[in-house]
Amino acid sequence: MAEFINQMEPWIDANEVDHMSEYLNSGAWLTEFKKTEEFENRIAEYTGSRFCCVVPNGTVSLAIALWAYGIGPGDEILVPDLTMIASANAVKMVGAVPVLVDIEPETLCMDLSVAKRSLTASTKGVILVTLNGRSPAMTDWRAFCTSNDLFFLEDAAQSLGSFHRGKHLGTFGEVGSFSFSAPKIITTGQGGALVTDNEGLFREIKLIKDFGRIRGGTDWHESLGYNFKFTDIQAVIGIEQMKKLPWRVARKKEIFQLYRTELGNISEIEFIPTSEETSPWFIDIFVRRRDELIEYLKKNNIGSRPLYPPIHCQKIYKRSSEKFPVAEQYCNAGLWLPSSSFLSDKQVREICRIILGFFSG
Repeated sequence: MAEFINQMEPWIDANEVDHMSEYLNSGAWLTEFKKTEEFENRIAEYTGSRFCCVVPNGTVSLAIALWAYGIGPGDEILVPDLTMIASANAVKMVGAVPVLVDIEPETLCMDLSVAKRSLTASTKGVILVTLNGRSPAMTDWRAFCTSNDLFFLEDAAQSLGSFHRGKHLGTFGEVGSFSFSAPKIITTGQGGALVTDNEGLFREIKLIKDFGRIRGGTDWHESLGYNFKFTDIQAVIGIEQMKKLPWRVARKKEIFQLYRTELGNISEIEFIPTSEETSPWFIDIFVRRRDELIEYLKKNNIGSRPLYPPIHCQKIYKRSSEKFPVAEQYCNAGLWLPSSSFLSDKQVREICRIILGFFSG
């Protein structure tokens, strides 16, 4: 029997092992220090940002950004109905109210026309999720936020290595947030990062992540803060992962194109238009009989994963009166296929052969 192909796996090799061993044998203290700073500098340079701050995970990063801007109880933040639940939960974490907005079918990102109709006197910001590295008209979103005095926070958790008109996603708003959890294009196990060009916001972010301290090594606190520090252990892995990022970005695009070539003639499958600047985090298809296909793939030793359910269907965000037709349409049909960077062309073609067999059979 063929070996099971997981939907996604992290990719760690001898480089991480060797550098971790070197670091552990150096007498290091393990907590965040020089390696963390080096990791932050690599992210800032790659994304074209002035500042970067790494934190324990991508949910915390969103919450810290909201806190840093002064978002709190009574404030409303626009959030897409199609996203990982962390986007809405981070709003709750700071005491604010997530206002769910339907998505556009062209990109599966928040629909600007619906967002405009969702504004109230309490709306203070937008969390724009660039789902799977795809982006809407970012300059239009920037103009919308500017004209309405809204905090523009990009949830680019899935978008490291993706661009819009030559500019890295996560750099159009005041702050951009990335994630390094195990399935992401690079991983530190868990981890998140915030990038910004705003020095004042960056200073607030740094205070919040370290107890509000004026500087490390002192117990004088300028403001309310928490312990959201990173570790140099994670940073050692992250630095090695960043070195591989350009190749992985290119490989993700190749894998996506190969899937699209092999499956593009199946009428039951839809691919969302994807720009050449997009490096898909996961390979997604939208398909009839999705749940049957999931079971068929599993019987053939192939892992897959349904797209997120709409936020408004989650128990804690249940909505009965509001309608989100586009999110419902795509969430009910969305499927993530095996997407690891190290998949060979042979493996991708075999996966596609089995999918073709499902529809022809």
